[in-house]
Amino acid sequence: MAIKVAKVSIENIDDAEGVDSVMVALKNITGVTAIDLDTNTSTALVRYDDTDTSIHAFTAAISMVDYVTQPYPIDAPKNPHYHDEQS
Repeated sequence: MAIKVAKVSIENIDDAEGVDSVMVALKNITGVTAIDLDTNTSTALVRYDDTDTSIHAFTAAISMVDYVTQPYPIDAPKNPHYHDEQS
């Protein structure tokens, strides 16, 4: 067991709800022992047991939070492989 510290970006997560979601996402990863968010530098310092998890789990969790906190683009292009029965 080795406790390590990883610095990960939380860029583009700039509201309280997004920051709370980052904390929940990181806390739910087995092996995370401490989290220190710094919203001024848009980073998180994550202490973790490297036998239980890795930095890849943190970046994946944070990217999902970033994804769900962004608004869905209304004018997104249609999927060309989707066949609408009513068209």
